[in-house]
Amino acid sequence: MFRSLGALVGDLLVVLLFVASGLVQHGEPLTTQNLVLVGWPFAAGALLGHLAIRAWRAPFRLWPHGVFVWAITVAAGMALRTLLGGTTAVSFVIVAALVTAVGMLGWRAIAMYMTRGERAVARPAADGGTASR
Repeated sequence: MFRSLGALVGDLLVVLLFVASGLVQHGEPLTTQNLVLVGWPFAAGALLGHLAIRAWRAPFRLWPHGVFVWAITVAAGMALRTLLGGTTAVSFVIVAALVTAVGMLGWRAIAMYMTRGERAVARPAADGGTASR
């Protein structure tokens, strides 16, 4: 339960950092209002991605969970921006896809590495102890 919530929080932090860096790069004020106005389509996309892939089953997995959550985040974020009259220039789509991929998949890769010991200990118990035979 807490891991899946942590995964959603991790993805939302990536979205927040992406939006904040974009605002700073474009000389926009870094206000709560700007963060919400620009970021909510991507935050909604991240939530949709978590629900669609049922990310709570394996919240830190890169494949397929992380990749699908990332792809749905970007696709839904761009779709919502377009529907609301926001810009979706090709360069913006590429930058958004690359930056969020590095962030969302990167933190998962680090989490998988950091928890490798837990998974190694849990694996023999899950297969009835046959892994060592």
